Formats: sequence, C-alpha cells, structure tokens
Amino acid sequence: MKRAKIKSIPYEEFKDNETYEELVEQLNAGGANVIVRKLDDLIDWGRSNSLWPLTFATSCCGIEFMAVCAARYDIARFGFEVTRNSPRQADVILVCGTITTKMAPVLRRLYDQMADPKYVVAIGGCSISGGPFTKSYHVLNGVDKIIPVDVYVPGCPPRPESFLYGMMQLQRIVKVENFFGTTNRKQKDPFKVTAEEKEETIYNQEEEA
Repeated sequence: MKRAKIKSIPYEEFKDNETYEELVEQLNAGGANVIVRKLDDLIDWGRSNSLWPLTFATSCCGIEFMAVCAARYDIARFGFEVTRNSPRQADVILVCGTITTKMAPVLRRLYDQMADPKYVVAIGGCSISGGPFTKSYHVLNGVDKIIPVDVYVPGCPPRPESFLYGMMQLQRIVKVENFFGTTNRKQKDPFKVTAEEKEETIYNQEEEA
C-alpha cells in the first residue's frame, strides 16, 4: 500500500494527514502506477541537472553569461555548463541582451529548431521589456511577444548570482513536470498561427472593410 508522502515534510508534521490519507485510498483503489511516478521523479531530476543552454548573446548581458561560466561562479556546479552552438542539441535559450526587430525572426527560428521539451530564460531588462531602448522603434519590447518565456531575470545587466538564481528557478519548474503525459508530448504552440486561422483572420478583415 502507498503511504502519503510529501517531499521535505515529515509525515508527523503535516497538518492535514486525514485528507491526504483519503486521496491515497482512492489511488490504491484505482491501482496507481508507482513505477511511472518514480520514473518521473528520476527523469525530472536528471533533466533539471543537465540543461544544455544555447550559445546566444546579443549585447552586454552576454558578458555576464561568460562570467557565470568562468571559474569564479562556475555554472558547472549546477549542470548548465554544456553550452551548445546548435539549437538541435540545446534545450534552453538564455536570451542575453537586446533583441532588435531584425533579430526577432532569427530568434524565433532558433526556438522552432529546438526539440521539445524546451525552455526560455529572458536575461536582463532588454530581453524582458526593451530596457533603456523601450521607446526605440527598432527594439523588441520583450521577447515574450514572439516566444514563450519560462523565467525572467531582471537587471541591467543582472549579476552572475541573479543569473544562477534564475537557472535554479528553471530547475524547480523542470522538477515538478509530469514527463510521462505532458512534457514529452507535442503541445500546441500559442504563438503559431495555422493556415485555417490565417484564412479566418483575412476573411474577418475583408468583412469589416
């Protein structure tokens, strides 16, 4: 029989063990798959400690990226040191720096070429909201307008400690994912417009005109 268990909280210290016991009884009655749950934990632990970032920096935040990879801060302690030059070998984009309107399609193409599951971390004020160029005509006011962002690291530029903290937040996101059921299945891209949706938009515009 499965027992109610919460990570990092002893069973005796949890306040509402009765509700948890009822849930466990329902799971046992339905025949919960214990092996899959444990495999989920193992795979998520491995994935969270072996994130391969894409080598992608467009301005001064890239210097902080170099600093955090060097010996003083040593990003290898967390398992992020394997930076890749190909999006097909990376699973996280660290957007370090300003993204201009000319660079935006290139960033989107790199994101599309990455295999699922993939993640995006916006580093610095420029990639989050445009930074000091927020009123410029040629700078994108946030990369979340073209690709979905998982973690934001504010600063101009952020310190290496902030950089590491943002990556640790991404680790926490990966650790709670359900790999057998959601993460490894193809999800609908909210930023991708299908041919039917495009035709419907054109039709609506013609009707309004």
